[in-house]
Amino acid sequence: MTERQPYRVVTRHPGFELRRYPPHLVAEVRVQGDFAKASNEAFRPLARYIGGANRSRRENATAPVVQKSAGAEKIAMTAPVVQEEGDTPGCWLVRFVMPAGFTAATLPEPEDPRVATREIPAQLVAAMRFSGRWTMKAFEERATALGRAVADAGFQPGGAVRYARFDPPWKPWFLRRNEVLLPIAE
Repeated sequence: MTERQPYRVVTRHPGFELRRYPPHLVAEVRVQGDFAKASNEAFRPLARYIGGANRSRRENATAPVVQKSAGAEKIAMTAPVVQEEGDTPGCWLVRFVMPAGFTAATLPEPEDPRVATREIPAQLVAAMRFSGRWTMKAFEERATALGRAVADAGFQPGGAVRYARFDPPWKPWFLRRNEVLLPIAE
C-alpha cells in the first residue's frame, strides 16, 4: 500500500476539514505551461528521482528505501502528488511528498538539476476532498468553493491553494481521490 502524507483533523466545517500537517520533505520540479502539461512534464524527472536518479547521503539506511545500489536509492512512491501555481504566470510547482522516514540529512540528492528537495514547515490547512477527473476546471471550481467556505468560517488564507492527486492515472475517474488544500493563517 502506498504511504500517504500524515495529518490530524482539527475540526470539520461546512465544505471542508481543518487539518494539521507536520513538517515534511518534498521533491519538486518547477515547470512552465498549462495545468495538465505542467503535471505531465514534471512527473518524469520526479519519477526518475525516486526511481534511483539520485545520490544517497546515508550509510545505514533504516527509512523506506525500496532498493539501494551504486550510490543511488529507489524511494517508495507516496501520495499525494501536489501541484500549485508558482510565482509567475504559467509557472507550476509539482511535488512528490517523500516517505516519512527520511530527514533533510538522509534524503538522496537529485541528479537532475530540475529536481529540488526541501522541507515544508508544519501547517494548518483547509482541505476539500472530491472524486473525478484531473482537470483545471474541476480543481478551480473546488478551490473557489473552498475559499468561500474558509472565509464563511472566519479563517484567512495563509498561502497558495494546492491541488492533490492520490491515485494513478489508470484508476477510473469516478473512484479517484483528489483534494484542494488551502493553508490557513494562524
